[in-house]
Amino acid sequence: MAEGKSAGSSAAELHRYRSHTCGALRASDIGNTTRLSGWVHRVRDHGGVLFIDLRDHYGLTQVVADPDSPAFKTAELVRSEWVIRVDGKVRERPEGTNNAELPTGEIEVFATEIEVLSKAAEIPVPVFGEPDYPEDMRLTYRFLDLRRETLHANIMKRQAVIRKMRRSMEDAGFSEFTTPILTASSPEGARDFLVPSRLHEGKFYALPQAPQIYKQLLMVSGFDRYFQIAPCFRDEDPRADRLPGEFYQLDVEMSFVTQEDIFQTMEPITRSFFEEFADGKPVTKEFPRIPYDEAIAKYGSDKPDLRNPIEMQDVTEHFRGSGFKVFAGMIEKDPKVRVWAIPAPTGGSRAFCDRMNSWAQGEGQPGLGYIFFKDGKGSGPIAKNIGEDRTAAVREQLGLKDGDAVFFAAGNPRNFHKFAGAARDRVGHELKLLDEDQFALCWIVDFPMYEWNEDEKRIEFSHNPFSMPQGGLEALEAAKSDDDLLALKAWQYDLVCNGSEIASGSIRNHLPESMVKAFGHAGLGEDVVKERFGGLYRAFQYGPPPHGGMALGIDRIVMLLVGASNLREVSLFPMNQQAQDLLMNAPAEATPSQLRELSLRVVADSAK
Repeated sequence: MAEGKSAGSSAAELHRYRSHTCGALRASDIGNTTRLSGWVHRVRDHGGVLFIDLRDHYGLTQVVADPDSPAFKTAELVRSEWVIRVDGKVRERPEGTNNAELPTGEIEVFATEIEVLSKAAEIPVPVFGEPDYPEDMRLTYRFLDLRRETLHANIMKRQAVIRKMRRSMEDAGFSEFTTPILTASSPEGARDFLVPSRLHEGKFYALPQAPQIYKQLLMVSGFDRYFQIAPCFRDEDPRADRLPGEFYQLDVEMSFVTQEDIFQTMEPITRSFFEEFADGKPVTKEFPRIPYDEAIAKYGSDKPDLRNPIEMQDVTEHFRGSGFKVFAGMIEKDPKVRVWAIPAPTGGSRAFCDRMNSWAQGEGQPGLGYIFFKDGKGSGPIAKNIGEDRTAAVREQLGLKDGDAVFFAAGNPRNFHKFAGAARDRVGHELKLLDEDQFALCWIVDFPMYEWNEDEKRIEFSHNPFSMPQGGLEALEAAKSDDDLLALKAWQYDLVCNGSEIASGSIRNHLPESMVKAFGHAGLGEDVVKERFGGLYRAFQYGPPPHGGMALGIDRIVMLLVGASNLREVSLFPMNQQAQDLLMNAPAEATPSQLRELSLRVVADSAK
């Protein structure tokens, strides 16, 4: 907790509640009178002498009361989390009792007067220590949970990170703008939160999924360099790395820039706040730029954890026409079939290979084929079926040695790459191959402009619909088939750290005819574009500058920096996994009068 102190130590000058905070007193204050106020962290009785650890936002101070102290009778009454005021003398701790882990660990306060400012009922969730307690209880009593040292420190780290972001952006010539919260619905890839209009019956506002359109309009308006610590609202299902309801991002937009300009501007800014809050852990000096297709082929993911040294390789040719009929038959039948190898250094035992095979079956796969190497040879059913020469060729290609293993995934990579990536992650963690004490960052570039929606059997945007395709309007007009569109790349990029996407951005499709063509390929005609994005479409008629930007996820970045495994550990008042605010009892039913004012009524869903 942070240190704080106010001036003055004589009794006549004492403030009503405190002359010092609970993190301020040092050996230099010994002999002075002090007044502290805070929460009773805990009370210890050592042979009739009472020790009270007094806590506030800034730290902890040990208070002592013995039977000779006029404050002793009150000290006997106080309990954990009561709020008290303590007057007393600062004195040196007895020899051998210093606490080097506390900034105030050289001193204690001998209490001469204690005033109870407020009492606390029996605490429903622990405040002292870091207990594993039911999450719903912690969220219902979040105001108590926030008193815990680790969570309190996480929130303050978050504030410090945001201050650093603001300073860095301002130093780089950006101006902070705030954009509207009540707006129109936008296709950011998630459900909107809708807000009914009282004045316009039957119509709705939407809470912004991101300030995307507004920040582009700011560029059209000539403001050039924009940033905002922006709240974003998406009606998505929660998970560990995504909060339900709302989240915050460092939103950025720049005019007259290329993708390279954005990287050159934002990479040092991002590196600077990682380095400042990394507690000495190494941070990638030059962020690698990995094309999307390469990331999928090597890591099975567009969010690769580069702390894991495993890189997958294509070994299809070693299985073509081989005695392993399962893979050989697939390769012969379909030219899109590939076989990928997942190396497992030090994993060369049947026991480990069997564990990985069982894991794969638990993931809904029929299994996970493998070869493990010992005594200069490959072992396992696949090695037996493809023979010594092909097994040796696989080993040579992958650079494997005795004591290593390799696992295989086969099929159309579009269908199995996520499983292969999960297997790579599993192998890396199981074999402890990751150097976890670092922040490994990289750019993922050259994202596909479009992707295939298997459920609806149609082409749709793969990422941000406002991205500029590589090749511009000419490339859009040249695409004559679904395969042409799926091969089209966009000026679109993500920033990844330790396997988490922490930022996403693009160069924008700022020309109206190109915008209409891009949406048309996704099944949205010009009339739809004008209706749903009329403000942006109109603005693009009047001299839009080339522009681009990105947004960095503040919640995820802080989660990485503090080493938390869940975003709720870095957010003040989060919802639970069911998207409920248990503290404020939200969402709640509206009253009949509120519904009448909004011309609404609730209709039960008969399908539920």
